[in-house]
Amino acid sequence: MNVPSEPEIAIRLYRIDDAPALLEAAMESVPEAYPFMPWCHPGLTLLEMHTWIEAQVAAREARTAYELVILSQDGRFLGGCGLSQVDSVNHRANLGYWVRTSERGRGVATAAVRHLVRWGFENTDLIRLEVLVSTQNVRSLRVAEKSGAWREAILRKRLMLHGTAHDAVVFSFVREGVL
Repeated sequence: MNVPSEPEIAIRLYRIDDAPALLEAAMESVPEAYPFMPWCHPGLTLLEMHTWIEAQVAAREARTAYELVILSQDGRFLGGCGLSQVDSVNHRANLGYWVRTSERGRGVATAAVRHLVRWGFENTDLIRLEVLVSTQNVRSLRVAEKSGAWREAILRKRLMLHGTAHDAVVFSFVREGVL
């Protein structure tokens, strides 16, 4: 059996000049992303993207979030991933990801998650990264599983999406060698 190789991608922290590429990728992805990512809505503007990136730069400086761009080998904007809601007391954060619609189904999100886990453990003192996914988001559940996350539980009515409570699966990655 021929197993497809993981795509060669890179991740890096967002820069202000990423706003146009972020907007383009988000607008392409609204139909698929909006049900699970309310920020990715019809009518997004370049100003919203600039404002969001500026907030991420401030969050990074405050060590409360680390948002990164997913790039192809040739520098094309493929999506985003990040560590948010950093809990410095318990050394944990939420891990999230999204890939533009035209790049879905190629292993980009799985590769990005693996890169992000490595990046998070090498560049922060976090020991636990949690992935929280609506039970209805089949693609994202599959990414968490394929990336090696440990499936821990289904949390009832854990996520609010568009005013509706969703059950969610919690997955985790933990830094090895930490008591």
